[in-house]
Amino acid sequence: MQMGKYIAYLSIILVFILISTDSSAQCSICTKTASQLGEGPAKALNNSIVYLMLAPFAVMGYIGYRWWKDEKNVGS
Repeated sequence: MQMGKYIAYLSIILVFILISTDSSAQCSICTKTASQLGEGPAKALNNSIVYLMLAPFAVMGYIGYRWWKDEKNVGS
């Protein structure tokens, strides 16, 4: 039962993260460069920064999940 709640909460958070469209992921130098490129390439640059950011979070999430699962099994 607890695992079902955990998956439901994680799914809701993931949906909110994927739906957010106005996230700004650029540093000041990237913002200045993107403003010179125009709106289309600037949006693509921002989306690519967010995409590249997701990989480390996914790996750390998987490691954290496995660690939590192993600790839960050891305590039983």
